[in-house]
Amino acid sequence: MGRRDFLQVGGLAALGLELSSYCTRSAAAATTARAKSCILIWLDGGPSHLETFDPKPEANREVRGPFGSIATSVPGIHISELMPRTAAAMQHSVIIRSMTSPLGEHNFGTHYLLTGFKPTPALNYPAIGSVVSHLRHQAGDIPSHVAIPDMRVGGGKFIAPGYLPSGVAPFEVGGDPAKPDFRVRDLEMFPGIVDERLEQRRRYLDQLNGVQHAAELAAPSDPAFEQAYRLMTSPTAKRAFDLGAESPSTRLRFGDRSIGQCCLLARRLVEAGVPFVTVNNRGWDTHNNLVTRLKEGYTGAKVPIGLVPSLDLAYSALIADLHDRQMLDDTLVVVMGEFGRTPKLNTQMGRDHWPRVFSVMLTGAGISGGQVIGASDSMGESPIERPVTPSDLAATIYQLLGIDPQHTLYTSDGRPVQVSHDGTPLQELVGQ
Repeated sequence: MGRRDFLQVGGLAALGLELSSYCTRSAAAATTARAKSCILIWLDGGPSHLETFDPKPEANREVRGPFGSIATSVPGIHISELMPRTAAAMQHSVIIRSMTSPLGEHNFGTHYLLTGFKPTPALNYPAIGSVVSHLRHQAGDIPSHVAIPDMRVGGGKFIAPGYLPSGVAPFEVGGDPAKPDFRVRDLEMFPGIVDERLEQRRRYLDQLNGVQHAAELAAPSDPAFEQAYRLMTSPTAKRAFDLGAESPSTRLRFGDRSIGQCCLLARRLVEAGVPFVTVNNRGWDTHNNLVTRLKEGYTGAKVPIGLVPSLDLAYSALIADLHDRQMLDDTLVVVMGEFGRTPKLNTQMGRDHWPRVFSVMLTGAGISGGQVIGASDSMGESPIERPVTPSDLAATIYQLLGIDPQHTLYTSDGRPVQVSHDGTPLQELVGQ
């Protein structure tokens, strides 16, 4: 009988847990870490750079779109009029306006931005968050990489661990923190499962691993079971995930939309020591009804609660909260999606996929805010200054987190792969 069948007979399948092999982590090559943790705000679907971080007020209406631009707290830097709170905090942030990629499909573009590698059929590369989890994993009750609410990005085809062990897949919270019935999966016992029964199953797994160890000399642990066990039995984990511990005024400051409460939960998690949190905000594939999607939202409320105002509220509250808690220098916040949008509006008053140039925003980690790196042309069509690739961005994030971009990882069959094979960290950010 196979080990999997053995465990299913033992009842572990009732917990919805699947065994997986877990390779030994390699140690990260030491570099000076500027940040202990990273919050990635992923705008799934491809946010329009022209309606967020790179408006073109001097272009004709077909290019500039329906919204204007506003001055920020940094003279000479303007962003969308839909982001007044972000504009007021621009002294903390850096905008890269010359991001460029050849990949305009959701799944391929997502892979490139989240890994720093162009996708190939020969190898699945791991997400930056999974690499950080692999190299910066620390003993404790809380996962090293958390996705809020989940990691269903790029059309749901992206596999975050890539060639790394399945144990570094992000823990998916599984629900929307903005919903009244929000619950974090694995924090509560399954029906009919009590502490004694769970502990009995854990001892059974330990004994089975011991038998296998005698036979195979090395028994891999079951990271899924261990993680679920720690979460269910840990007061520390329960506190970290408990949004109810925040005051009503704090929750209101982040906004009642999904992205706001996800960002608030992300702050609680990095405060508890989680190295990498991905906030997955969907809906940015705006091929039509751009005004409704980006500004107004679909609820009919008088106050605009579309995608951009919701991001503006959540992001500005997150930065202010981290700053007030003296956590901003220890936390890197990255806002990005898989590509930008076309420099001209289409016939449905939307914008289509456009990877040739787009924008990313970074804050924290001790970087000097109030900068713009690179530039797009007058139509937001192509980079005209300092092109930056997703590989460069990944290398920058790694270095800010204290991971050598040239560090070597290994696939399950022993092939060496550098963390960032051709990316060059941006000296404007890492060399300060």
